Amino acid sequence: MTHSHNLLGEPAPTLLPANPEADAALAAGTPAAEVAANHPTVSAAWGALAEAALADGRTIEAYAYARTGYHRGLDALRRNGWKGYGPAPWSHEPNRGFLRCVTVLAKAAEAIGETDEQERCTQLLRDCDPTLAP
Repeated sequence: MTHSHNLLGEPAPTLLPANPEADAALAAGTPAAEVAANHPTVSAAWGALAEAALADGRTIEAYAYARTGYHRGLDALRRNGWKGYGPAPWSHEPNRGFLRCVTVLAKAAEAIGETDEQERCTQLLRDCDPTLAP
C-alpha cells in the first residue's frame, strides 16, 4: 500500500479515543467475547479474540476476528481524522487494538497463503508505525 505524500510532510498522528468501560472490562479479565459483544466497535476486544485463536491454531477464526477488528479500527481512525495514510502510533494505547488486529490479520493471511493480504497488512503496519513491521 504505497501512498503519495504531499510536500508538507506527514499528517499529524491519529490518536484514537479510549473506551474506559471496555478497557476496564478487558483489564479485569472479562472474556474478550463478552467485551466484543458489549462493545462491538472496540478493536482491542477483537484483537484479544484473534490473538487467542491464532495461539490455539484456529487460523480461520483468528483471521475472521482480526478482520472484524481491523474494519472497526479503520472506521474509528476515519472518524478521528485519518485519511487512509499517516501515523497511528503504537505508543498511544487506544491505537493498539487496531494495530494488534492488523498484525494478526497479516499472520493469519500468511498462514493460509493469502500473500497479497499479508503484504498489504505489513505495509499498513509500517505506514502506521514503522517500529511494528519487519
